[in-house]
Amino acid sequence: MLDVHANGIRFAVTEARGSGERGLALCLHGWPELGYSWRHQLPMLAELGYRAWAPDLRGFGRSERPTRTRDYAMEILIEDVAGLVEAAGEERATILSHDWGGLIAWHVAMRRPELVERLVVMNLPHPACLMREVRHGDQARRSFYVALFQIPGLAERMLAEDGYRRIENAFTSMAVDPTRFTEDDLRIYREAAASPGAITAHMSYYRDFVRGGGGRRQAKLGFPVIEAPTLLVWGEQDTALGKATTIGTGDYVADLTVRYLPHASHWVQQEAPETVNAMVRAWLLDHPVPQAWEV
Repeated sequence: MLDVHANGIRFAVTEARGSGERGLALCLHGWPELGYSWRHQLPMLAELGYRAWAPDLRGFGRSERPTRTRDYAMEILIEDVAGLVEAAGEERATILSHDWGGLIAWHVAMRRPELVERLVVMNLPHPACLMREVRHGDQARRSFYVALFQIPGLAERMLAEDGYRRIENAFTSMAVDPTRFTEDDLRIYREAAASPGAITAHMSYYRDFVRGGGGRRQAKLGFPVIEAPTLLVWGEQDTALGKATTIGTGDYVADLTVRYLPHASHWVQQEAPETVNAMVRAWLLDHPVPQAWEV
């Protein structure tokens, strides 16, 4: 585990160091995850010749935890990525992302395109597609938890009940195959969430983006077409984000490849690492990207 200083704070970074000939692969996790969620992908990336970094995002795990909600604004999260790329001694990175990490990655690709060599997003729709579905589809019902997260203290109390079991249940209740999460995996996530101030920091992502106006600020900037080659990987059994949110992504991405995993959940890279790795490996090598049933 490395301690990396970027954008004014300290990040805990798990590194898998390959030859480095392919540059930096920066892996951005979601909620309630950690850099640990990329444990199945880091060795593959190193084998391909990347220097692979999986940071705990600000407020998560062993990374520094600013206390103000505004410290988790999307503008700051974008600069976290820029700072991490710079701290690695690189000008650009291949970014792999999931969930909240995916939301950050989409915005980095739009606002700081010079940082992005290639982009992989897993189970987080392009922001424009997500906004459309929240307004006009059933995604508003699926996203009810986001409204709960806006209430100060409520999420903190709910998630702390029964020894933070709701953190564990977030994985096991949504997974198609919960046996892919070992007791050690679940303990690591549960203990990280139980660290002082962690849940409030996690909720600050949601609170600034919704109540703090971060999402509205970004929408006003528009959605420029992303030029970086992009791979969207989607577990179709995602109960939080519907497949409909992926429709129309090609309107916002010039070079898009999409692959669906019919039997995987929201936690796609942890639940189906063999299939995800085969897809990502092929795409990074510019080989034909297999469909799920071909792996």
